[in-house]
Amino acid sequence: MRRLLVTASVLLALAGSLAARPAGPPPLPERLADTGGGTQLLTAEAPGTGSTTGTLTWWDRRGSGWVAAGSAPARFGANGLADGDTRVQGTNTTPTGLYDLPYAFGTGSAPPGTRYPYRRAGEDAWWCQDNASRSYNRWVEPRPADCRPDEAEHLVSYATQYARALVIGFNYHRPVRGRGAGIFLHVDGKGATAGCVSVPAAAMEKILRWADPARRPHIAVGTASGPTAITRY
Repeated sequence: MRRLLVTASVLLALAGSLAARPAGPPPLPERLADTGGGTQLLTAEAPGTGSTTGTLTWWDRRGSGWVAAGSAPARFGANGLADGDTRVQGTNTTPTGLYDLPYAFGTGSAPPGTRYPYRRAGEDAWWCQDNASRSYNRWVEPRPADCRPDEAEHLVSYATQYARALVIGFNYHRPVRGRGAGIFLHVDGKGATAGCVSVPAAAMEKILRWADPARRPHIAVGTASGPTAITRY
């Protein structure tokens, strides 16, 4: 009997010790100011504004909480990150903020199971970045006369990076000239990006299989702390 009492006392003390431990921080989506209102979310977090690498995680909302569905190393702009509201085009910075994901595209075919609208990029497909064009920050096919070729991306010229991609809705729905164009989540190239977020090819395939437009996924891009902290978006 005495042994049972001692054992019970030890278990109670242990339970009390565990209960007294401070709980860990809630999952990142639960610390964001906004998640876009859907039940899927991607977070692209860098250590600081000068960083060119970080982590991309994709999340599912289950009940009242968020659960990570996968993660991958991410690359950012060659000059780091900049606040999306004040970013300047041509600075090779990745814009921070919370954005929707209008559609997917690629020079390759969509992975089996892809539910996102997917545009296949052929020889006539361009992304217009010409501030003087009526098609600024839009896919054009063919390239219109008012979109100069040296102010546009010929998508098939980036067959590795744009093998599969998601358009990030930065400066997309109401474009501000000079703010920036052609910001995507795409496959890694040789190094940092010109302002996009990139991940390994296998991760990009998993994301396209996972993403469901009916669940209104968004992407939050930001830093671990400071004025561009991902938790502010």
